[in-house]
Amino acid sequence: MRRRESEMPGPAIAVFRPDDGRLADAVDVLESRGAAPVPDPMLATEPTGATPRTDADYVVLTSTTGVELAVDAGWSPGDATVCAIGPTTANALCEAGSDVDVVPTEYTSSGLVDELAEAVDGARVEIARSDHGSAVLPDGLEAAGAYVHETVLYRLVRPEDSGESAEIAARGDLDAALFTSPLTVEHFLEAAEDRGVADEVRDGLESTVVAAIGEPTRQAAAELDLAVDVVPEDATFETLVDAAIERLEE
Repeated sequence: MRRRESEMPGPAIAVFRPDDGRLADAVDVLESRGAAPVPDPMLATEPTGATPRTDADYVVLTSTTGVELAVDAGWSPGDATVCAIGPTTANALCEAGSDVDVVPTEYTSSGLVDELAEAVDGARVEIARSDHGSAVLPDGLEAAGAYVHETVLYRLVRPEDSGESAEIAARGDLDAALFTSPLTVEHFLEAAEDRGVADEVRDGLESTVVAAIGEPTRQAAAELDLAVDVVPEDATFETLVDAAIERLEE
């Protein structure tokens, strides 16, 4: 296992979550597992000021950021069936005082479609999320007979100073990279290109454990010719960390 050039113990593991509390939480998880975190935010949020509709039968939230923006705007689900794409989003809704009715067994858009498919025929479904949500969720619900409306609560952009982890990877000093969404993959490779180390990064990642939080992220990496070594069974950050460290120990 390669080691970082710093004196920090443990494997050097890059994490790309937004610097809005989630990055600090991710660093804490990595340190608790004995790793040396390489925090490099690849996402930043730009709120649109939009508010989810309140006349839907079902409302779907897909991130803690979306929950926070919706609640800050004064939104309340009313009598709608509230759906969260995973436990982190569900916890944010509960902390905001909202009951959560549906959390899919598989924490993905396709998992949520499977969970709702038999219930939403003829129903009005409001999806509140970022501008980079995949078409899997609305297309799947419409195919199930739902009337779908989507509200873009925020845009996802790449921070200007991102890319430190790409330079570390280019030097061959990165042990693992944890991609938590398709956009983190795209932005990481864009940052490498902007810093002039794109080819070196790809070479460096051949001996780095590349971990994707779920199948959509793995597919995004594959489309960009980036091989993924690890996809955890459950799409949570903790399981992603554990799976990557287990692979490193092998």
